[in-house]
Amino acid sequence: MFYPEDLIEEIRARNDIVEVISSYVKLQKKGATYFGLCPFHNEKTASFSVSPNDQMYYCFGCGTGGTVYTFIMEYENYSFPEAVQVLAERVGIELPKEDRSQTEKLKANKKAVLLDINKEAAKFFYVSLRSNAGKVAHDYLVKRGLPESVIKDFGLGYAPKGGKELYQYLKNKGYDDGILMESGLFSASEKSGAYCKFWNRAMFPIMNANSKVIGFGGRVMGEGTPKYLNSPETLIFDKSRNLYALNIARKSRKPYFILCEGYMDVISLHKAGFTNAVASLGTAFTSGQASLIRRYVEQVYITYDTDDAGTRAALRALPILKEAGISAKIIRMDPYKDPDELINQEGEAGFEKRINEAKNGFMFSLEILEKDFDLHSPEGKTAFMNEAALRLTKFEEEIERTNYIEAVAKTYKVGFDDLKKLVIKTAIREGQAKPINRPRQTGTINKEKEDGRNISQRALLTYLAEDEILYKSIKEVIDPTDFTKELYQKVAELLFKQYEEGSANPAKIIDHFTDEEEHVLVAGIFHTKIIEIKTLEEKEKAIKETLMKVKNNAIEYKTKNLDPTDIVGLQKLMDAKKQIEQIKNLQIQIKNN
Repeated sequence: MFYPEDLIEEIRARNDIVEVISSYVKLQKKGATYFGLCPFHNEKTASFSVSPNDQMYYCFGCGTGGTVYTFIMEYENYSFPEAVQVLAERVGIELPKEDRSQTEKLKANKKAVLLDINKEAAKFFYVSLRSNAGKVAHDYLVKRGLPESVIKDFGLGYAPKGGKELYQYLKNKGYDDGILMESGLFSASEKSGAYCKFWNRAMFPIMNANSKVIGFGGRVMGEGTPKYLNSPETLIFDKSRNLYALNIARKSRKPYFILCEGYMDVISLHKAGFTNAVASLGTAFTSGQASLIRRYVEQVYITYDTDDAGTRAALRALPILKEAGISAKIIRMDPYKDPDELINQEGEAGFEKRINEAKNGFMFSLEILEKDFDLHSPEGKTAFMNEAALRLTKFEEEIERTNYIEAVAKTYKVGFDDLKKLVIKTAIREGQAKPINRPRQTGTINKEKEDGRNISQRALLTYLAEDEILYKSIKEVIDPTDFTKELYQKVAELLFKQYEEGSANPAKIIDHFTDEEEHVLVAGIFHTKIIEIKTLEEKEKAIKETLMKVKNNAIEYKTKNLDPTDIVGLQKLMDAKKQIEQIKNLQIQIKNN
């Protein structure tokens, strides 16, 4: 939803950035600034700074920075509207209602009602677990080694054997049959009427990333099929795009996730301190789940069951993860069946050891492939190496492919050059080989030049945002249109306008951009890394050189895009060229920090 800019600014102003970030990061005051360990990358020395004066944060280690909105978006993985809603609620500001179509309103209202129903159902199951009827499920969970604290943290419960209790409970809450049937919690028959699908099961609430209950998993008590039953897909539950315990794992701040098959595996790992464990939801691992993981980490350790089904599932997940840009390793738990069994037998230390011994996903796939060939016979090994070569052709990046060729050659004791030739031969045979297009040197220079242009524009905006004296000394020779990248030009317009009306407020400029991607990009503009310069004279010289680069780039860009019949444009171009001469003789003035 679109919110008025003055409202966005009011919400930001009333949410002190130090107070907000302190609820996530331990900060220590040093002078006028607060410092702490960066929550966005692993570090031992505090390089994450929060400025109460500017109401901005910046990490000198990884270069992230921005306003209180940026922080909430990055840390909680929220959209901009979601961040606005969270911060508005924090300071008691009521947001205007969305002006949506009746269909959109009904859909949104239905989602809200379904979330309420699931919340009430989770409470009902939780209470039922502690009733006499729920003793069977409670005993089962305790027998599996779960203490009360873990049962509480995961909201585990019990669906009574009768099947009618939850239905009556929700009817008494005022929900009608139509919406209850859409919740996925109930089935109905002419003979029995509506009844809970999960009757006589230990219940595992499934939450989305924001800890809202969107569905359930149920483990049957005693005999019965299926052993595990999940909620069907509903308006709020898409099992292919959610992961069990993601709401907890995303806050672990570890650089990897542990991907499990089942709920109990995840809970056992969390109990042992591995709070970055997640599980797919009763279906094969999907690209949607891989994309979801990629929002938080770039590495996954797969801990599927050690049986044939688990191995096949792990092998199917590997290319899906690779396609999403996630590197994967396989944790083997032999002689145990699954992580739950391993944890119960060897504890945290035993599982940590397995993590350290995890196999590279590709090398693991070859290890499994070995079983189909007799590597002790020349024919068998040749056939195996041909299949390995085919798989090696799938690596598009040459350096990555070369590294894997080297690893495979070393593992299977074949010559590196021989295997590389076989891979090339296989690629040609499969039609995957393409002629090498070596870029002309001029093309490379142009790319580097273009990158340098963007850096210069970002650096000048950073300099200007920090120094009003600098702005006043160069405003006659610089114009927003001198910033050739559209986003930079808009930032320059807002910044220059602020100076003309009073003083710069970079935080307000950042929050002008409500699109998540643009918001983060603009936050980065005001935190461009600039080489540290010790003397005032050197800094003045560096700024002047940066200004010249921006101006020359603007002239070059405008010349290239000028219509020959545009007399006004031609005059402006001539004026810009005169300004170049002015800059050469200009005395740059900057504040003396």
